Amino acid sequence: MLKFFQQRSLKAENLIRTLQKDLEFLTKVIAYKADQEKEAATKETTDLQAQVQSLKCQLIAVEISHGIKQVPVTSSPAVQPVKAPSVEKSPKPNLGPKAKSPKPEVKAEKTPVAEAPAVEAEKKDKAKKEPKPKPERGAGDGGEEKPVDVSRLNMRIGKIVEVEKHPDADALYVEKVDVGEEKPRTIVSGLVNHVPIEQMQGRIAVFLLNLKPAKMRGVMSEGMIMCANTPEKVEILIPPAGAVIGDKISFDKYEGSPDLPFMNPKKKIFEAVQPEFLVNAEGVATYKGSFFKIEGKGLVTSPTVRLGGIK
Repeated sequence: MLKFFQQRSLKAENLIRTLQKDLEFLTKVIAYKADQEKEAATKETTDLQAQVQSLKCQLIAVEISHGIKQVPVTSSPAVQPVKAPSVEKSPKPNLGPKAKSPKPEVKAEKTPVAEAPAVEAEKKDKAKKEPKPKPERGAGDGGEEKPVDVSRLNMRIGKIVEVEKHPDADALYVEKVDVGEEKPRTIVSGLVNHVPIEQMQGRIAVFLLNLKPAKMRGVMSEGMIMCANTPEKVEILIPPAGAVIGDKISFDKYEGSPDLPFMNPKKKIFEAVQPEFLVNAEGVATYKGSFFKIEGKGLVTSPTVRLGGIK
């Protein structure tokens, strides 16, 4: 009888082990299917977001072509309530029945003491040595003070007519760019790792033309091609349809004239303006909410970068 119960106990243990293995297998299958469904849902959401952004860009382009002005949406700062200044009440004098009226206090006037001649001479010397701050002047504008904003930049449409890799730098292209001047400009760009050379040849893009020319690995560069960027990618901005060589990029609310022939590098104007460049959620290039645009033709956009920088 004891042997019979031992055999039954052994069978029960084997059955429990089998059930545990089956349960583990089913758990893994369920987790795998859940992961697959989650990946599929994530991919579908990403695809839908890309389609929505594409449709938004198409809608903006259609509105521009029909003459509908695009107004950038900016959030107005919250108005803080102004508190009325508190007025301190002076304590009333405790005038008892025998209190006497206080006599007015007479303050003796201090006679100003003349400073020693040596101190006066030292102050005059300091005043001569300290340089007076000079207001910033614009180039070629009669010396008028100019605000530091995007209107100081000369950005125009150009076409890459020749391109080759830099002879001494693997990551640089050397481009000949027609911007509507007497002869093409030479521009050096660090795009070898981001844009194939066949996509550079004949490319129409936005170029910044009033940076002071500078040598890049021995080749003088006379401008900059404007690109959208994120930590993961860099891509060339796209001008609106109908843009031609020499078209100027303009901005609502910033009507000033650019510094010509180039900005003073000591003033660091581009360095102050560039951090305000942004590709918005619709893929349109902006400066402080104002669109990069060509008057009467449309907006400058980025192929795929959203909420990225521009440089």
